[in-house]
Amino acid sequence: MKDPSIPIFYGLALTWLFVSFRKDKEKTIQALRRAYRSFLFILPPFAVVILLISLLLVFLPEKTIVTLIGEGSGFVGYFIASIAGSITLIPGFVAFPMAKMLLENGAGIAQMAVFISTLMMVGIVTAPLETQYFRFRATLWRNLLAYFYAFVIGYIVSIVARW
Repeated sequence: MKDPSIPIFYGLALTWLFVSFRKDKEKTIQALRRAYRSFLFILPPFAVVILLISLLLVFLPEKTIVTLIGEGSGFVGYFIASIAGSITLIPGFVAFPMAKMLLENGAGIAQMAVFISTLMMVGIVTAPLETQYFRFRATLWRNLLAYFYAFVIGYIVSIVARW
């Protein structure tokens, strides 16, 4: 199902781009060049992760996704999603489309909330670097609290999704 608000957002973006262009042509062109460079910088990791998720979805049947992290997977699904999110190091702009693909293939919304929350807040891979700046104890507590809050977020999302 296509989102009907997408054309509205494109229209607004083009309108404001036109307004900006009329107000200051040079700054608008400079901003468009920066946006293009940012896009080129973001594209490779985004494409790699989308490719990996696509391959995962091809080789991992929908039934398996539903069993592991579907709505009915319960706490085990939350736990699997939390571990995957805690050890994965990908940026948010890649994580959200990936979560959408998983949702479309049977993953539960609450499990994806836990996955995204742990992905953004828990840093197992980055903990050694963080420890250099904030001591081991502070890093441990921050990660433990973030991990706990990810489950709270998942629970709240599961309640809201039922409405």
